Amino acid sequence: MANYQATPQPAADPGNTLGLVGLILAIIPCTSTIGLVLSIVAFIISRRAGFQNSKALAGIIIGIVWIGLSIIAQLTGFLTSMMQNLF
Repeated sequence: MANYQATPQPAADPGNTLGLVGLILAIIPCTSTIGLVLSIVAFIISRRAGFQNSKALAGIIIGIVWIGLSIIAQLTGFLTSMMQNLF
């Protein structure tokens, strides 16, 4: 009698939950740095396990955009205050 084994289910992505948390924190402007770091960690964990984590990738992109916008806003405020002090 033939002994058939069921095909194994693929393991769950180990960075999926961390990627979701990183994405949520990256969306909130005051926690975008924390979300960026968590998303990078989740992306690396998923990639090492052989999974593609699009939530972590989105968290990385959104975190970089928020940090870039905050740097631009701070530079704009600094330059505006310097210009007001000159005149």
